[in-house]
Amino acid sequence: MKKTLFIITAAVMAVSAFAATETNLTPDQAEANYTQAIEGRAADILKILSLSNTNKAAKVRDTIIAQYRSLRAWHDANDDKLKQSAKDTNAVAQIQSSLKTLHNQFISKLSENLTPAKVEQVKDKMTYGKVKVTYDAYLEIVPGLTDADRAKILEFLKAAREEAMDCGSSKEKDAVFKKFKGKINNYLSANGHNVAQAYKDWGAKQKSGAATNSVPLQ
Repeated sequence: MKKTLFIITAAVMAVSAFAATETNLTPDQAEANYTQAIEGRAADILKILSLSNTNKAAKVRDTIIAQYRSLRAWHDANDDKLKQSAKDTNAVAQIQSSLKTLHNQFISKLSENLTPAKVEQVKDKMTYGKVKVTYDAYLEIVPGLTDADRAKILEFLKAAREEAMDCGSSKEKDAVFKKFKGKINNYLSANGHNVAQAYKDWGAKQKSGAATNSVPLQ
């Protein structure tokens, strides 16, 4: 647990340092850094995919990079509108409809060159593997989960992934998964699971070193 906290702290410090450096850059320098960053993300995804067809790999790479640019442009144009319209659900839905269209077009383009299983890998990589990590945590922390419970947890987490893929920052992705963990906890509580007690019991195991997963469910 201490090692995990150290890694998280180091990552936060690195991001903060990067952000501080970014504020001193010219627009051209910032754009060059952004291009390098999204090309790196695309390269990391391609490593996971291990595509033998170089033509398909190039198309997938271009599709991923284009999506990151499109998402940045969308958030630049719409984030302030969403904040101003936060209390108007109809306005929010209308604004977000174009993001849904962007999302669907991205999945469609990926599917032209990737199998459904490979598309799943892209989704997981774009959301830091949170579906598996959080799912595994529920299996460890909450005892007595039925097959139906497990299926529902996975359904919620995959829905979170779909939404988180379109977020503009890692902080926003975390917030999406946190929202869906709340939905999962409510579902489990309604189906006879004492999630709060399970979490306390898991915390005790953490202190004793018996727990292996360090992802909280709340």
